[in-house]
Amino acid sequence: MADIYTIYADHKSNITANEFVAKMSMFLDKLVINKKMTTYRITRMKLGFRSMDLPEFRIDMEFENLQQLDDAMTNTIANKDVDKAHVGFNQYVNVETIQHFLYRDYPDQLTENKTQVKIKPIDPELEKRMKGSWTVEEIVESMKRSYPEIWKK
Repeated sequence: MADIYTIYADHKSNITANEFVAKMSMFLDKLVINKKMTTYRITRMKLGFRSMDLPEFRIDMEFENLQQLDDAMTNTIANKDVDKAHVGFNQYVNVETIQHFLYRDYPDQLTENKTQVKIKPIDPELEKRMKGSWTVEEIVESMKRSYPEIWKK
């Protein structure tokens, strides 16, 4: 399972696609080497084929979790070597076109069906009434009987 940070971007018109990818790879390789990112992939739109107006390049950066992504961002700022590569990469990006997305593998641990656990058995009368209609007063009285410790004055 992973969190995938995706960037769509075009390069500035004064540089080549190869320069753009080389600078981007230099920055992203440092994150992988420093174990701040699992892996990455840079793809380019093939023959300009697309159904909507998206930038030409897509960069998918895979992280084990959001903590690793946060650590990568912190590492970029704190580590002069990585920050230099990041600045080098940023100067080639056409900021008019950059778009960011955060995805996760699905289904994942957040969406698994988990068995619900009851903390404390509920008064059978309360459970029966919860499925019906009680007045507020009846619910309060039943709760007082079931959980007297929270109703002490």
